[in-house]
Amino acid sequence: MSKLTPQQGTIVANGLEFAFLELGEGPLVLCLHGFPDRAESFVPLLRALANAGYRAVAPYLRGYAPSGFAPDGDYGIGMLAQDVIALIDHFGADRASVVGHDWGAVAGYAAANLRPDRVDRLVTAAVPHLRRFLLRPSFAQLSRSSYMLAFQWPNAERKLMRNDFADLERRISRWSPGWMFAQQDWWIALKSAFREPRRLSAALAYYRALGRLVVDADLWRLATAPVSVPTRVIYGSRDGCIGAEMFANQDHLFTAGLDLQRVEAGHFMHQERPEEFARLVLEFLRPEAAA
Repeated sequence: MSKLTPQQGTIVANGLEFAFLELGEGPLVLCLHGFPDRAESFVPLLRALANAGYRAVAPYLRGYAPSGFAPDGDYGIGMLAQDVIALIDHFGADRASVVGHDWGAVAGYAAANLRPDRVDRLVTAAVPHLRRFLLRPSFAQLSRSSYMLAFQWPNAERKLMRNDFADLERRISRWSPGWMFAQQDWWIALKSAFREPRRLSAALAYYRALGRLVVDADLWRLATAPVSVPTRVIYGSRDGCIGAEMFANQDHLFTAGLDLQRVEAGHFMHQERPEEFARLVLEFLRPEAAA
């Protein structure tokens, strides 16, 4: 596989400055990272997409360095969806495919529901349809998701930053058992960025905005409506963050078809198994995959 170096750039979209990595020419594919992560984690996928004839772009999501902070403090699902569509606009595409991991998957689902005419194909990783996740969690998943409640407390930032982010490192180790990530460049860069408390607060603001779903009917519909674009959902058999059982019984929530794929990995399968992940993305984006 080519070792092309992604181009780095900065744009303004949806009233926010986004930094991004880009490789290749051709149909646009947006690659959206999650928590706690950075755009660099998609570099192997960017290279695979570029080699296959795509223009692959991985933005740093709002609030994640070096992208800008939300000027109005909005890190909710509705704004994430608008970001995706605005990025498609900026890069001059009528339609784009979207690949999203974790919160990037949430953004992808929401963008597909907001503007299904602008999303060609959707690949999500590590997160089932939000209606499945929010309304039908397993008992085991309720325990796994307890960290989302912990992130609501005002002192969550301080606890996560303590002892060089030891608590966050333990969480990642539970979410992706056996994955040796602690010395990797992306983790070192992420910790460096999160040492600015405002950056860590922005990342936690995604979770803190979830409560708005139960009081805003429009946001609830955006998050939970069936997805009407062709979708491949990839999940990890050893995911300690969102369990494998959470990906069953959701076919009815994908009206254009659901292609479910299991990977022998944990939550961060795009980093643990980058070649397999890239293969699963590419085979679904090819036109013949619709047959």
